[in-house]
Amino acid sequence: MINNGRTAGTVDIVLADDEELVRAGLRAVLEAQGDLRVVGEAADGAEAVALARALRPDVVLMDVRMPVLDGLAATRELVRPRAAAHPDGPGAPEERLPRILVVTTFENDDYVYQALRAGADGFLLKRSRPAEIVHAVRLVVAGESLLFPASIRRLAAGHGNTAARAALARAALTEREAEVLRLVARGLSNGEIADRLFVGVQTVKTHVSSVLAKLGARDRTQAVIAAYESGFVEPAE
Repeated sequence: MINNGRTAGTVDIVLADDEELVRAGLRAVLEAQGDLRVVGEAADGAEAVALARALRPDVVLMDVRMPVLDGLAATRELVRPRAAAHPDGPGAPEERLPRILVVTTFENDDYVYQALRAGADGFLLKRSRPAEIVHAVRLVVAGESLLFPASIRRLAAGHGNTAARAALARAALTEREAEVLRLVARGLSNGEIADRLFVGVQTVKTHVSSVLAKLGARDRTQAVIAAYESGFVEPAE
């Protein structure tokens, strides 16, 4: 199902789930909001990739387990152009790509962790309440906070390795950058970090950009995974 007419001021969304009933429920929840619009539905990962490339939505709600191509592989397909087009890494201008919100039944699913590691921007349980679903979509569109529950933090920490620790050491973060990374890892937005550190939001944005560049991370999610895998941040924090 496709809706090609883009409307200014709306958030365009593609739903990818092999269960029609789930897609219908998500559509009803999202389109009850005046600024959220479902422009396409996919029943498998391959169709999700094709729709995302054709429609260029703001967000893709991506089920993890689907036929033909699962959500993990579909996520990798959608984020690959970002790295290929900009080999110079963070800081280079990026092609407009959709935010990817992983949707799953189980919060401790290693597939979800792998999808986040591959480039997904957030995580959502299928049993989430309508208000939580709407909040999650708006959060990933803003791009300044994380949907990174405790279970995923533990999974990331459990994948700790010496390479991640060495990479963080090589990054040589300043004391303030390290402080900002810890707060980002806790899920705070730029505004919340600014309030915590008594600095301006633009200053926080500058620090976050520097952290991403030094870590070679595409976005906040990648930086947080690096922080947990390296042991720089512990799940208890």
